[in-house]
Amino acid sequence: MTFVQLIDCRTSRFDEMNRLMDTWVEQTKGKRTATHNVIGKDRSDESHFIEIVEFPSYEEAMRNSKLPETDQIFQDMVALCDETPTFTDLDVVRDEQLYAATARRLFERIAAPGDTPTFNDVLVEDYHDHDPANPQDYIGLDGVRREVEMWRGGFDFEFVIEDQMAQGDLVCTRWTWNGTHKGDFMGIPATGRQVSMTGCTVHRCEPDGKIAEGWWQYDRLGLMDQLGALDGLEM
Repeated sequence: MTFVQLIDCRTSRFDEMNRLMDTWVEQTKGKRTATHNVIGKDRSDESHFIEIVEFPSYEEAMRNSKLPETDQIFQDMVALCDETPTFTDLDVVRDEQLYAATARRLFERIAAPGDTPTFNDVLVEDYHDHDPANPQDYIGLDGVRREVEMWRGGFDFEFVIEDQMAQGDLVCTRWTWNGTHKGDFMGIPATGRQVSMTGCTVHRCEPDGKIAEGWWQYDRLGLMDQLGALDGLEM
């Protein structure tokens, strides 16, 4: 179970404390077990800081606290504080990557049966799409719908989300696409073949959670080969 520790402190010497933290990171390189660290400053009190440290588990946090460098840094940190810092230990019981969830919903909408969705619940109005397989980028929801309709007209398909990573306003999704060739696709008549391809998409999200931009990379050449479009060509 993921474990989070909140360290609440007051200091008028934050620049010194920041340098101290840099020293700790350098000294514990390769030994520190924390996976994520965030320090926030109170907007209503510039001397009030809260550090949020995430660990894979409580046991890993305890292993980190037993490092000799950790004990020394703690003593030095207390000396820089206006009062003794307080610690709150939390077992994480719910953890949602909201931007990643929006990206998953987009893939679900693209492949969902029925009429082509509007996408206005997951994409901004002037969404910008980058696809190296297209001669130019398309911008706006109408462009998205036209592209999706081309794929839906040629295939019954689904996406399998293999992995997702989120950092800041960016989400990277590694996916597998499985389809049945049911209709014309780029001039290739329906073959009835079962086809698949893999790819990765990076999405940039706005603060309201909607996706503003996307970059696609996928094995379109492999797909065309499965459809027989490359038969007889010298590779």
